[in-house]
Amino acid sequence: MATDTADTVDGALVAEIAAQLPDASVDEAAAIAVAVGAHLTDRQRAAAAAAAAAAAGGESWDGKEWAFSERVEGTQKRHVRVRDEAPTDPWSAAGRTDRM
Repeated sequence: MATDTADTVDGALVAEIAAQLPDASVDEAAAIAVAVGAHLTDRQRAAAAAAAAAAAGGESWDGKEWAFSERVEGTQKRHVRVRDEAPTDPWSAAGRTDRM
């Protein structure tokens, strides 16, 4: 498995993590680097999707999902996670909270 991660993980990132965590083995540093890399990739994809939605003129939940989730929690006494594909119209979204 170490050879698979060595091919897909940035070597400089693994080296930096290994330097910051001297007790970590190379495999542990590579696993941390994979997790950090996946997180950064997810953030880049989310930013690109938000930029594409803004360029297309469509609304997105960017920055509003927490307020909507807290409102549902306050009124329905349960926590929901607003999905990216949820309708941005507040009335439509409120009608679908049972599916969130």
